[in-house]
Amino acid sequence: QVHLVESGGGLVQAGGSLRLSCAASGHTFSSYSMGWFRQAPGKEREFVAAISWNHRTYYTDSVKGRFTISRDNTNYTVALQMNSLKPEDTAVYYCAASGRYYSNNGGDYPYWGQGTQVTVSS
Repeated sequence: QVHLVESGGGLVQAGGSLRLSCAASGHTFSSYSMGWFRQAPGKEREFVAAISWNHRTYYTDSVKGRFTISRDNTNYTVALQMNSLKPEDTAVYYCAASGRYYSNNGGDYPYWGQGTQVTVSS
């Protein structure tokens, strides 16, 4: 069982940056891959980024070069550094944990945080 709590969301102007953090409970954190997903109003949840237990990273095309996912297996945290933000990045961002090495499918993630709102103004 993994309990996840996100923080770091907020309101930022286009072109700005935000850093999301996700704190995990449970001593098995290092064995999980971690993902970030987002859901905008009226849209389906979509994959943003993932990081395997050994720090291999994956990104959806729309955030490549702008977002960076990282993890700290000692402190049980995963972060999403978001730069050059665009209004279309506005969404609730969720942290999730999976027992798979990697997945961009939300159905493969049994553990989810409560979400944090990111709003990018134009």
